[in-house]
Amino acid sequence: MKKSILYVLTSLLFLSSCEMYIPPKNTLTDNDLMSSDAGLSIYMSRLYSQMPWEDFKYMAQWGLPRRSSWLGCFGVEGTGEAVNRDGLTTPFRGEDDPWWGAAYTLIRDANKLIEGLPAYKDNYANEAVYNDYIGQAYFVRAYSYYQMARRYGGVPLVTEVIEYPATSDKLERYRASEEDTWNQILADFDMAAELMMPKSKLRGYANKYVALAFKAEAMLYAGSVAKYNSTVTGNLTGIGAKSGNRVMGFGDNAAELSQKWFTEAYKAAREVMTEGGYSLYKKTWAEGDKEAQYRNMVDMWSDLTSPENILVREYEYPTLCHGLDAYSSPFLWHSPLAGGTCPTLDFIEMFDGLEYHPDGTLKLTTGSTNDKGEYLLYDSPMDLFAQVEPRLRAYVILPMDEFRKEIIEVRAGIFTGGTQGHVPLLFGDNYSYGAAQTKYADSPYYKGSNKSLYLGAQPTSGIETVSVNGKEMPATGACGVWQEYYESTLTGLHLRKYLDENKVIENIGEGKSDQPFILMRYADVLLAAAEAAVELAIAGVPCPIQGEDMLAVATEAINDIRQRAGADLLTQGLTADEISRNIVRRERRKELAFEHKTKWDLRRWRVQHEGAKELFWGVEKDAGIFSSGSKYRFRALYPFYSSVNGKYFFDAHFINVSPKEFEYNVIDYYFSVPSDEVSKSEYIDQQPNR
Repeated sequence: MKKSILYVLTSLLFLSSCEMYIPPKNTLTDNDLMSSDAGLSIYMSRLYSQMPWEDFKYMAQWGLPRRSSWLGCFGVEGTGEAVNRDGLTTPFRGEDDPWWGAAYTLIRDANKLIEGLPAYKDNYANEAVYNDYIGQAYFVRAYSYYQMARRYGGVPLVTEVIEYPATSDKLERYRASEEDTWNQILADFDMAAELMMPKSKLRGYANKYVALAFKAEAMLYAGSVAKYNSTVTGNLTGIGAKSGNRVMGFGDNAAELSQKWFTEAYKAAREVMTEGGYSLYKKTWAEGDKEAQYRNMVDMWSDLTSPENILVREYEYPTLCHGLDAYSSPFLWHSPLAGGTCPTLDFIEMFDGLEYHPDGTLKLTTGSTNDKGEYLLYDSPMDLFAQVEPRLRAYVILPMDEFRKEIIEVRAGIFTGGTQGHVPLLFGDNYSYGAAQTKYADSPYYKGSNKSLYLGAQPTSGIETVSVNGKEMPATGACGVWQEYYESTLTGLHLRKYLDENKVIENIGEGKSDQPFILMRYADVLLAAAEAAVELAIAGVPCPIQGEDMLAVATEAINDIRQRAGADLLTQGLTADEISRNIVRRERRKELAFEHKTKWDLRRWRVQHEGAKELFWGVEKDAGIFSSGSKYRFRALYPFYSSVNGKYFFDAHFINVSPKEFEYNVIDYYFSVPSDEVSKSEYIDQQPNR
C-alpha cells in the first residue's frame, strides 16, 4: 500500500503547489480525496511528504525545502558535535532555502482538510477514525508553525482556507506576535492530541502521543526563549514596523509565559511517560557489561520494533533512499566520498569514564593542561577509552576500534624522537587559539635538520614511511589522517551512530542507504520532562501534577538514560538550581547528538554568542579553550605512533586538516525573514534588528 500511495502521490503533488490551477475533469480533486478512507490515505500521504522533517535528507545550511541527501552529514552546524570538509560546516545562522513559502503551502493543505472533511463525516462510520484524520491536520499545522517559530519568532497565522482570487487584505496576514505564535502552536498540538487515536493508523503517521511528544519539545523551546531572551545583551525583541506586533521576543510578561510553557512541556512529557507505553531500548543491555551496553545502543537505531521509537521516518531501497553511508563511512568504504561527519575532541570530552585535566580537557599529557608536560603513552589508541561509557563507542568510531569487521586504522603520523618513556609535545607550548592554524608540517620536528616527525599528504601518494621492527610502517593509517586530503577524518574520529554496519563496499553509494531515521524517541521525552521540571523548580513553580515530586521524576529520568548508556549515575537528586539545569543540558547534548537537536538547543538556551559560551557544552567551562570573541573553533584528537617506545600518543590540537572557524552573534538567534517576502508585501515585517 505504501508504494501505491507514493506512485499516486507523485501525480497529485502539484495540486497543492499551484493555487490558480484548474484541474482537468479526469483529475482527482481534494474533495474527491476527502470522501473516502482510501482517498484520505492519499491526501495524508501528500501532507506527510511535504512535512519539514529534519532527517537524513536535511542539511541545515541548505534548508528544509531542498531535501537532498548530497553530502549527508550530521552535527556540522557549529554545534561542536562534528565538522565536515565542505563549506556547509557553518554556524546555524540562516538557510539557503528558507522554510516559508513551502510552509504555507503545507498549512493550506492542512486547513483544507480541517475545513473540508466535516462535509463528508457521514461517510465515516468510525468516529474515532474521522477525528483522527482531522487531528492529523492539526498536527501538521502545529509542526509547520513550530518549525517557523523557532526560526523567525512571530509569523503570519493562517488558520482558515483563503480562497483565490482575493484582495490583498483577505489574502495576506500580518506577522503575529511571537507570543501569539507559540500559543497557536500550543493550541494546535493540544487539538491534535485530543482528536488523534493512541495508536497510529498507518506506520509513519502521528498519533496522540506523537503529538504530545512534539508538544513537549516545542513548549520547551518556547519556555526557554521566553526566559533566556532577557539574559542576552542585544536587541532580541522588537515591534514589527508594518504589523505593530512584537514579532520577536516578549514583553513584561516573559517570565509568566516561560512558566506557562515549561508547565505545558512537563505535562505533555509526563502523559507520554505514564500512558504512552514507550520505554528505553534495552533488548540486549546487561548490567555491568560494557560490550552488551555498546551493542544495545548500536542496535537501537535500526530496530523498527524498538519500544523507544515514537515517530520514525522510514526508507526503502530502491524507491526512497539516502546517502549517509556513502558520505560518512570511514575511508575503507570510500564511495564516492568518505569521512563526511567527523566528531570533535570537544564533543567526546563530555563523556564519563575518561580522565580530565582541571580545566575539563581530556588528559593526554603529564602536565596540568595539554600544552604542558609530555605525552601519555598507550599500547593502542583504544586503551585511552577502556573505561569510557559505552554510549560514546556507539556514537563515534574511535581510532583502532572495529567497524564492519575491520579495524579502523587512524594515525596522523609517526614520531621518531624522544627517549624511552618520554615524548615531548610536537608544538611545545604553542597550542593557543591564535596558533590554531599551525600545521604539523610547520613543526620543528618535521622541518628541522633532525627530522623526527613523519606525515602523509594523500592516501595514494606522499605518505612517508618509517622502519619499525624491520618493516616499513606508513606514517598515516588506512583511514587517515592525511594532511592534504579531506575525504576522510579531519579530526581522528568518525561518526558511528546511524551508519549501517552490515554494508559492504559494493552496496555503498549515493542513494543506496535505507536505514530509518528516528524523529522522536522516548529518551527525548524523558529529557524534556527533566529539563522542564528543573526550570519550573528554579522559578519556584510547584509541580503541575498534584502529588508528584517533579525533581524526583527528573532525577529518575536522567538516571534511566545514564544507566542505559553505561554512564555514571547521579548520586544525589536534582535540585532547583543552575547546576542541576546544566546536568540535564549536558545529558541532552550527549544523548541526542547527531539527531538535528543540538543546534536548536544552543539557540533556545542562548549560549552560542560571545559572553555566553561558557555554557556552550552544558556545563561551566572556560570558553577561552575554544573561542576568541565572537569566533570559535573545535579541536581534534590526533593519534601518533612513537617508534622509540612502540606506543601511541595523542595530540590535542585545533583541527589541523581543512580547519574551520565559526562566528555567532546575538542577532543570529532569529533568522531574517526572506527578503523577497518582505519586499513584495505590505504586511510582512523584517526582523526589527535587521
